[in-house]
Amino acid sequence: MTIPGAGTHILVFPYPAQGHMLPLLDLTHQLVLRGLTITILVTPKNLSILNPFLSTHPSSIKTLILPFPSHPSVPSGVENVKDLPNNSLSAMVSALRQLHDPLLHWFRSHPSPPSAIISDFFLGWTHHLACQLSIPRIVFSPSSAAFVSLINCLWRETPQRGDPDYNDPDFPISFPKVPGSPIYPWRQLSFVYRSYVRGDPEWELIRDDYLANIASWGIAFNSFSELEHNYLDHLKKDLGHDRIWAVGPLLPPDDDPTAPTERGGSNSISVHDIMSWLDKREKKSVVYVCFGSQAVLANEQMEALADGLEHSGVHFIWCVKEATVGHVAGKYGVVPSGFEDRVAGRGLVIRGWAPQVSILRQRAVGSFLTHCGWNSVLEGIVAGVPLLAWPMTADQFADARLLDEVGVGVKVCEGPETVPNSAVLAKAMTESVSVKGSKRDRALELQKAALGVIKEGGSSFKDLDRFVKDLIRTEIKFGDKEVIA
Repeated sequence: MTIPGAGTHILVFPYPAQGHMLPLLDLTHQLVLRGLTITILVTPKNLSILNPFLSTHPSSIKTLILPFPSHPSVPSGVENVKDLPNNSLSAMVSALRQLHDPLLHWFRSHPSPPSAIISDFFLGWTHHLACQLSIPRIVFSPSSAAFVSLINCLWRETPQRGDPDYNDPDFPISFPKVPGSPIYPWRQLSFVYRSYVRGDPEWELIRDDYLANIASWGIAFNSFSELEHNYLDHLKKDLGHDRIWAVGPLLPPDDDPTAPTERGGSNSISVHDIMSWLDKREKKSVVYVCFGSQAVLANEQMEALADGLEHSGVHFIWCVKEATVGHVAGKYGVVPSGFEDRVAGRGLVIRGWAPQVSILRQRAVGSFLTHCGWNSVLEGIVAGVPLLAWPMTADQFADARLLDEVGVGVKVCEGPETVPNSAVLAKAMTESVSVKGSKRDRALELQKAALGVIKEGGSSFKDLDRFVKDLIRTEIKFGDKEVIA
């Protein structure tokens, strides 16, 4: 699959969060298969996440390990978002921005420096670095094109909570230029955006990062045309160019036995025991419950969810994230006393990281209760299961809306502090694993489409090839004009 003329050297710079790093590393895997040479920038404590990729491609992937910069709001020794509370994005981004000068020095002293930078959506400042180096910067978006369409509008126009009317959390914000002209209440907009303080130096830099994404040379999405063609077409018109590549769904390959199971961390139950338990369940009978690597439920939410699972009568796997930094001890992530005994044999509770891709691929799983993080959405689609949506923050409300648009999602709750109705949850979970249903049929149709686009001749396969050819063939001079080689 190597393209003639390859060997082009690219710098890949992930944002240190599980949901951002893993899909960008999966993209990196595909770029190496197409003949590119990659240097991945990481800080020391994130290096272990790269180990499977480095062992698979020892000659094509190198690492640039830079010390994690100190920041007053990031505890010493913390280098990954998973160890921080949800509201720490500005601190993490500000800390990483300090890598500008060391990275610039590395580029200028390298005997054969990269000819382009591919960096995460949260690292917009790398666009300015790329301009200094007269090379292109490509945004990697781990979020949907639907969400990026919304966020581009917000950061250009910057309505604020302090402005008239925006003090009401339910005040409607309309997006007439976005496909479908969606309207969202203020509280459902990105938490990062709602936290923006006009005139605050740190937040003005955050805004500049998003505007730098818009100004960057191109953007690669972990998505596919058959799912988001309306939004991808909109962005091409909105940004004024066609350097938009839908290269997803980016998932570990089926023939790599380590990739699905060694991507996250430790948990309370071995992967072997989880898969053995699933092997004993009937096809499409199990509800999988997981809210990603960041969300931690308050105990009242835990109790309502447990009650819903108990009274639904379904088999289930529930992945529980326990309290971390910033959570009051004993108030979050506690499984109700006696619950596991009462559902013994019918359900598994996993504390810690879950091998989600492997679980969803297992034949016994019939539905997925999710926070609608984009990776989880794509993994559910590829698994061909209906999704029970509980969006909480970030891009999740846009993702839940998209799931409804394409006919595979049912919203069962919303908001990070809402306590769900346990009876509603129980009914939705029972119906989600029923033998018949339009959501199940539509999920299987979308699964077929998702698996088709990554095969040779599929839309994402073609976009990956186009992306690589663009990187190889295009020479950029930033300024008043663009020179195409």
